[in-house]
Amino acid sequence: MDIPEPHQTTIKAIVKHYEENQNDGFRAHLGGSIIGRPCERALWYTFRWCTEVKHSGQLLRLFQTGHLVEERFVADLRSIGIKIFGADPATGEQFRVSACHGHFGGSMDGVGQGFIEAPKTWHLIEMKTHNEKSFSHLVKKGVAEAKPEHFVQMQVYMYLASPQLTRAFYIAVNKNTDELYGERIRLDANIGKATVTRAECVIASDRPLNKISDDPSWYLCKFCDHHGICHGQETPAVNCRTCLHSTPVDSVDNSGQWHCARHNMEIPLQVQKSGCDEHLYNPYLLESFAEPLDSGEFWIKYRLKATGEVFMTGGGQGQFSSREIQAVEDKALLTDTQLNELKKNFNGTVVANTDKNKSKETDHG
Repeated sequence: MDIPEPHQTTIKAIVKHYEENQNDGFRAHLGGSIIGRPCERALWYTFRWCTEVKHSGQLLRLFQTGHLVEERFVADLRSIGIKIFGADPATGEQFRVSACHGHFGGSMDGVGQGFIEAPKTWHLIEMKTHNEKSFSHLVKKGVAEAKPEHFVQMQVYMYLASPQLTRAFYIAVNKNTDELYGERIRLDANIGKATVTRAECVIASDRPLNKISDDPSWYLCKFCDHHGICHGQETPAVNCRTCLHSTPVDSVDNSGQWHCARHNMEIPLQVQKSGCDEHLYNPYLLESFAEPLDSGEFWIKYRLKATGEVFMTGGGQGQFSSREIQAVEDKALLTDTQLNELKKNFNGTVVANTDKNKSKETDHG
């Protein structure tokens, strides 16, 4: 007889472990694995770290399963005589490609030679897992039509690695049946070049690009990580990349550097994630609920679209700090009168409850 475990404490502990140990999801560069996604605004939000994404433990385990299966793919390919490298022998790290002074790029799953279809040709290798429905569609339509994101990813990787790599081998597995699928992809330099140009536009823009739809219920929008910012009144995360004073800049070492105009300094990656007390939102990030009226070097005055009331940002006397704006869920409270009342009543500032992603007022007295 099974021992009853009504609360599934062991399973919950495993899931909780994944959730508590996940990273913040902020990638230093715009990734080649997502550049094929259809919405340019979503790409811009991702590059600018507008949304800190937290996944469930179950989903995080699923991601890990996708990485673990790569070892089996490598073993399978080697078992039939294919010479395959999952990492650069000189560094021990994955082969990488980059562009846009290091602000765009990605890592290859591997490179290999000895494929039966073209034994002498070196191939980029891309490894993916699919559920039953996705796999069936892939077999029927091929990578370019069934998985355009994966197709564009391979094209841009080959383009940036050419002339050494002009072919790719896409290997996929059906997670339900363990059936395998393979497809060779030829480099299309026009697609590769256009993709890098697209990445350049995302990186260089100082404002959100066009959204794919104005309908918040459309399926691509509904399940987007940035839905609350793009279609609602959710305020972006507070970090250097959402600040008006930061800019991605060119660098001689192609390291993807950012510069802060307010402090006249290059911003190290870890500093970018935390920001500083002088954070000032890029005004385009508040456009869903407010329009800018006036500005100075370190402040911006806004009008609330819903009420016509005016408020100021900057963190100084009579001004909301960025963290206070983020914490206030009801944007109608973003007025000079309400700000003074809140600070008087709580003898401090309004701060964000990051654990529950809800607002609260904290007494700093």
